[in-house]
Amino acid sequence: MNHAIDTIVAIATAPGAGGVGIVRLSGPRSRSIAEDISGKALVPRQATYARFNTADGEIIDDGIVLYFAVPASYTGEDVVELQAHGSPVVLRQLITRCIEQGARQARPGEFSERAFLNGKLDLTQAEAVADLIAASDERAARAARRSLDGVFSQQVDALMARMLAIRVHVEAAIDFADEALDTLGGQALRTQLAAVQADLTRLQHEAERGQKLRDGLHVVLVGPPNAGKSSLLNALAGSDRAIVTEIAGTTRDLLRETIRLDGVELTLVDTAGLREAGDAIEAEGIRRARAELARADLALVVVDAREPEVARTILLESTQAASQRLWLYNKADLLDQPPAHDPPDSLHVSARTGLGLDMLHQRLLTLSGAGESGKGAFSARARHVQALAAAVGQLQAASLELQSERLELAAEALSQAHSALGEIGGRVDADSLLGHIFSAFCVGK
Repeated sequence: MNHAIDTIVAIATAPGAGGVGIVRLSGPRSRSIAEDISGKALVPRQATYARFNTADGEIIDDGIVLYFAVPASYTGEDVVELQAHGSPVVLRQLITRCIEQGARQARPGEFSERAFLNGKLDLTQAEAVADLIAASDERAARAARRSLDGVFSQQVDALMARMLAIRVHVEAAIDFADEALDTLGGQALRTQLAAVQADLTRLQHEAERGQKLRDGLHVVLVGPPNAGKSSLLNALAGSDRAIVTEIAGTTRDLLRETIRLDGVELTLVDTAGLREAGDAIEAEGIRRARAELARADLALVVVDAREPEVARTILLESTQAASQRLWLYNKADLLDQPPAHDPPDSLHVSARTGLGLDMLHQRLLTLSGAGESGKGAFSARARHVQALAAAVGQLQAASLELQSERLELAAEALSQAHSALGEIGGRVDADSLLGHIFSAFCVGK
């Protein structure tokens, strides 16, 4: 169904002088506007050489016109691309000329929004367009391309279909309240639900990995004073970003540094040493450190390798808020004999000599998702992960209710899980959500 009644225009690509710039039109008047500007009758999916003219017949530029007829186009509407030389002056003239003919300037993301509204893309695919444009390395680009191809959407749709079948069975069982659930195939139903739970949990894990590929990893360095957190930040960043002294409590506030490891973005946050604060300023720094820790994807807990167990015991409770922890036994170069092998949750390193930093790089890549097999990886966003987590929680509730044969409560939990998955592809009436998502796109997409 075509939702648009007006025609929009924007510069789709503008590489600058010497390259090709594209002005894109979408909407019912696209063809007539382009034919007026080019003076040519346009044939769908046929490149036409033309000279682009002003209303007075003055030549703006010469180039190529491509016409895509409704509904076989990106937006599901008539779409025209005017390909000209990439001069910003020329492209602005073409935009002005289209507006004179009745088009209006497109809002950011409006082309992809129309593709969504006209059923050409679902919401995850539309978001993948922006992710593909913003991809900073090959892994992220491949993941965005898979989402755009529908890899993520197809898995969500398949789970929704299986969940719907379970809902139908539960609703039917409610209508036969006099019968025991097991006489109506209750055990088979529980088995189906357990299988859906397992697959949904797996998809949640994959979406979390896709989110890290897209957004990078938020890493917080915490630990006691003088453990070497700032030195480690400098070693990872490759520059002296943090002040390093032998005075305990030198770091009072959060210090952020963004680095890239093999194309993966990591935001490193150095924090004040965790201890009983000596003054109000240090106390505030420690409070901010704890708050940052709760938001982190990973806590690098830095302790002195010469007394690791004492520090680990002290910090174990205060770092529980982190979703993942990696214990770094710093100053390992001062040990008489560093251990040959580290347990899975720890590494011996030295910020001063570089000992163990290569292994730390590899561990960070693995935790970011880049170290896993790229096969099947897709891009995902925080809202996707949140929706999947909500669906997992509701399925767990539904399973418990089924065990107790509280069918009405099980049906409600299944309905909530189904709705949570529907939000991922945009199968909800949420105008504010759509507006927020598409406003983050660039103009012309």
